[in-house]
Amino acid sequence: MKKKIKLFIIILIFSANSLFPSGNKDIEPEYTLEELDPTLITDSELVMKALYGAFNEKIDKVEFRKGDWAVLMKGVWYYYSRGRLLPERELRKAVKYRPYQFYKYPAELPPQTEATPEEIEMYLSWTNPTGANILNRSGYFLGVLWKASTRKETEKQIVDITFFGKTTRVHKGIQQKLAIIEEQIQDAAKTDNTIQAWIDNLDSPGGYYWRAIAKTKSRSYHSYGLAIDLLPKSLDGKQSYWLWASQKRSDWWNVSYNERYHPPETVIKIFESYGFVWGGKWVMFDTMHFEYRPEVFILNGLPLKEK
Repeated sequence: MKKKIKLFIIILIFSANSLFPSGNKDIEPEYTLEELDPTLITDSELVMKALYGAFNEKIDKVEFRKGDWAVLMKGVWYYYSRGRLLPERELRKAVKYRPYQFYKYPAELPPQTEATPEEIEMYLSWTNPTGANILNRSGYFLGVLWKASTRKETEKQIVDITFFGKTTRVHKGIQQKLAIIEEQIQDAAKTDNTIQAWIDNLDSPGGYYWRAIAKTKSRSYHSYGLAIDLLPKSLDGKQSYWLWASQKRSDWWNVSYNERYHPPETVIKIFESYGFVWGGKWVMFDTMHFEYRPEVFILNGLPLKEK
């Protein structure tokens, strides 16, 4: 069956035994990222240059060295390593980590299409993962990039902010961006009643929270203070999150856009213009979720107003 390439993020949930053959676990596995998810961007040069472009105030240089693309940060080289972003000392342990997702992010909400039998099987596996040894994503790169390697170190970077009159906590690196985003949304609300209604319906926003991504053991972007959830007081019977939806219907991916709670398009566009991806464009939809990923916009040739 011909594969259909969809615009979505896959959060990979595999056991170490299912991904890698038995024997020497330092040997690279026989798979490619494209086989796991054809929507991932796996060109190592593009990914590492996008990271440098997004964070060149923190990353010193990017270059091809020792057979792989790498970036230099605080005297340490971090290698692409099939998407794992590892320091050189960890390269022989690469098979212990699952890759980050550098993905095709659409400028507009993609049309919903009927899932293939293979896709349905995969979606169901996300709801009911098997295997005791879930691979973790390496925290080395993001920990150094955001000075957030441990919970104690992370919380030194966390600040209290007021967002639409509600208090939450975020990484200080995105504090100013959120202030600008709030100001622009408030301006748009002056001439758009749907945006004002969205603001009036906002509950307390969810920012920093030390936890793993659902169904994995890897740190969520919330655990770095780099994501914010804007949940409304009332969903009006609509769905906002794939995992909650899966508790009501097994085919959660078939929840139509009309059945999902979406912020106004102008709100989404303002967030995106400052480097925040919106979870409503993911197959594993999370329509209340925005996270700071400027490198994804650079990879997809989408404009950013500022770093």
